[in-house]
Amino acid sequence: MGTKGRAAIYVEPKKPLVIDEVEFADPGADQVLVKLFASGVCHSQLHTMQRPARKGQSLPALLGHESTGVVVANGRDVHHVKEGDHVITTWVDRDSATTDQPMVTHALNDRAQYHANWKGQDVMHSAATWAEYAVAQERVVLPLPKDLPTDVTAIVGCAVMTGAGAIVNTLQVRPGESVAVIGAGGIGLCAISAAAVVDAYPIIVVDIDDQKLAFAKRMGATHTVNAKVVDPVQAVKEITGGGVDFAIDAIGLPQTQEQILRAVRPGYSGYKRGGTALLLGITPPDAKAVLDTSLFIGNRTFMRTSGGDCKPDRDFSTFLRWYRDGKLKLHELITNRYNLEQINDAVDDLEHGRILGRGILTFD
Repeated sequence: MGTKGRAAIYVEPKKPLVIDEVEFADPGADQVLVKLFASGVCHSQLHTMQRPARKGQSLPALLGHESTGVVVANGRDVHHVKEGDHVITTWVDRDSATTDQPMVTHALNDRAQYHANWKGQDVMHSAATWAEYAVAQERVVLPLPKDLPTDVTAIVGCAVMTGAGAIVNTLQVRPGESVAVIGAGGIGLCAISAAAVVDAYPIIVVDIDDQKLAFAKRMGATHTVNAKVVDPVQAVKEITGGGVDFAIDAIGLPQTQEQILRAVRPGYSGYKRGGTALLLGITPPDAKAVLDTSLFIGNRTFMRTSGGDCKPDRDFSTFLRWYRDGKLKLHELITNRYNLEQINDAVDDLEHGRILGRGILTFD
């Protein structure tokens, strides 16, 4: 007998999610059943909902991929967490060093497995978190100390991991190195916050919304650039005297991918490497990104990362320590809260830029 709970069900592309009761299967030997406290509302789910149905796509499905919860049942082979433990769920293996394919997001590769049923239909469910319960592979579930809040920590499993991980793992930013971030959304703000923690300078944020730019300064940005008012690349070069050491695209549009390459400092062949441009944002399905290869002259580097190159077993404790120490301002970063019945409002707010920081779902 499974566990019944309400969930936001993705039934059809470009249509509102359906809120209804589903039945979650009992966890398998290497799985955990988690009753959720909170879930992040991530922009990447909008791309999933808005793209046309693809051949072989399994619908209906459940969405969401970062959360906190309490373990209510675990399989016989699960030993690192037990019933009653508070946990964080994510979409990257908690220790990729133990897998055959490092940093592969196995949770996303489990999509052929069904762990929920709705009105007699199997529902694709891979540790999805826009629901009261989640059936997750043990490898994407990590302990959360019980003395920490269970709401704001829900975004550690994606937004913090991706944005902060990009700073400390992918780019390995050092004190005094310069960083520009295009896009002051949840992931961009986490990158800005981490850059402040590691004492980067200057930390430049680029956006087209003055309210978001002001909010980014509260999160650690030292300089702001409104791309509607000035040429953002020229502004970054003026602030830094020629270009930043690291430029991050937290949006993913073709024009912003080109802008980060233009914004990094040039190097000199055989003498000094140029700056590094890093793509974090997900390119929309209908966008065609074409980079001008002449931008690589000057030894500039262009990189793409997934999940901030994090190993959750190693990195989540660091991010939680930053939070304990007041360096990672998760309470301030969470600006919008919704219950499950309001998930379509959350999606609409995210799509139209009405979420200043990061939005979360909370479950009573």
